[in-house]
Amino acid sequence: MTTILYVEDNENNVYMLTRRLEKKGFTVTVAEDGVSGVARAQNEKPDLIIMDLILPNMDGWEATRKLKADQTTQHIPIIALSASVSKDDIQSAYDAGCDDVDTKPVDMDRLLGKIQQQLNPH
Repeated sequence: MTTILYVEDNENNVYMLTRRLEKKGFTVTVAEDGVSGVARAQNEKPDLIIMDLILPNMDGWEATRKLKADQTTQHIPIIALSASVSKDDIQSAYDAGCDDVDTKPVDMDRLLGKIQQQLNPH
């Protein structure tokens, strides 16, 4: 079963997206900030990470940089998910090491397509 770590501090977003991903057959674990997101990724080695960018304690950009700098987690695809869709924010997500970027509110079909593309790149 494919596991996704969802790093998000908004309870409503967590509830909505977790339920929708679980209905599609994914196992979802949640971290509520960047610090716990990095720790969970290092401990659990999920198949994919969905990373909010605006987080308490450590933002998603810094959490992504830490994960991509760690040999044990650098292979895990990270999709940034943010309500901020400026070109600068999107570019900074890629610069931090995110493999893809998607926007809130979530378009489920588009996000599922990005998840599949990251899990099956060929």
